[in-house]
Amino acid sequence: MSSPDIAGLSVAVDQNEFLAEGASVVDAVLTVATGPELAAVATPPPRLEILIIDCSGSMGHKRKFENARTATRAALDEIPDGTAFAIIEGTESARMIYPTGALSAPADHTHRTAAKRALDRLRPDGGTAMGSWLALARQVAAGHPGAQAHAILLTDGKNEHETPEQLATELDRAEGLFVCDCRGVGADWAAADLHKISSKLSGGADIVADPKDLAADFAAMMRSSAARVIPELTLRVWTPAGARVRMVKQVAPVLEDLTGRRTDSGAQVGDYPLSSWAAEEREYHLQIELEPAAPGREKLAARLSVLAGEDVLGQGLVRAVWTTDSTLSTRISTRVAHYTGQVELAQAVQEGLAARREGDLSTATAKLRRAVELAAASGHESTAKLLRTVVEVDEKDGTVKLRGQVAAADELALDIRSTKTTRLRSEGS
Repeated sequence: MSSPDIAGLSVAVDQNEFLAEGASVVDAVLTVATGPELAAVATPPPRLEILIIDCSGSMGHKRKFENARTATRAALDEIPDGTAFAIIEGTESARMIYPTGALSAPADHTHRTAAKRALDRLRPDGGTAMGSWLALARQVAAGHPGAQAHAILLTDGKNEHETPEQLATELDRAEGLFVCDCRGVGADWAAADLHKISSKLSGGADIVADPKDLAADFAAMMRSSAARVIPELTLRVWTPAGARVRMVKQVAPVLEDLTGRRTDSGAQVGDYPLSSWAAEEREYHLQIELEPAAPGREKLAARLSVLAGEDVLGQGLVRAVWTTDSTLSTRISTRVAHYTGQVELAQAVQEGLAARREGDLSTATAKLRRAVELAAASGHESTAKLLRTVVEVDEKDGTVKLRGQVAAADELALDIRSTKTTRLRSEGS
């Protein structure tokens, strides 16, 4: 079921509406696409860019710090004129590099030049406490109410100078105030830290194994941020009395669980923030639990609306029809099945790598074998390629065994990219 284009936005729902007698859970995949028409007429709010640079002592090795400064300069050059920006130095604490005495400066020739001079004066020294970095970024974002705030966080190490609880507390405080893209440079950082930050703050995470590649990557991230000219959209889900939303999860282009971000906006109505957009397409897996009805009965399980502010831009419906015909009720939506597999793939990769690090080779082999199977079934060629850096696959019989030696950068690349999904292949491709 799909809605017509409304102001350059389209909504489509893919599901098998038929449920077996007594069944109470219905699954659906919602596809939301924004077109260039909507991007062209959108009036974005003021923008804020925050650059958070790891300046710990380990950044002085392998020319990481020199390349990080070059990358920050490249990012500054990509920030559109007039955009507010700030640069934060991250060690075991956080310090504003530029501007000093203010929360931000407008991007122009004068401030870019002064910011680059401030970067030149930096030297790598100290530890790593990412929660403190995010705390200062939160203060900057809070000082720009109504702004569309985006941050880039670069690190080369593990979050060793604060507790996991301190980072989790700060992430709770920062959620919704700014989007944060994370990058790990080199091969000595922890993917789990960047997964937590990027997932909680609606950003992406990736590895830049060679520090020389940082400048191009930072510039690309800044261009991508500047392209998000469509202000934050909201998914509003209405369910009938007696029904509840069990799950709302973004499944493409990356996995992001939105279930806990619900805010109630009325009786049986919940809102889920979808962040800001460029002209793009995203997909969401929803699971609704409702009271079973008699065979032959149909119920509206959910009404899905995509809003800008309080303006409805598109709608879709999730239906449930109970049947005793097993050929109908056992048919699984190919899109739902595909993304369920993508979630399982990411979980298998992360659990397999964790078991490998802990020396549980039996569990690691089983989990990564399952990941190989899922990657092949879904056509996730990039993950399949990364898996082969960690496991050996016998092409004759499909058996999988762990490699004895694995480059740290290869393991990190597989881990950090495990949440990136591949779209369902069209029939005949």
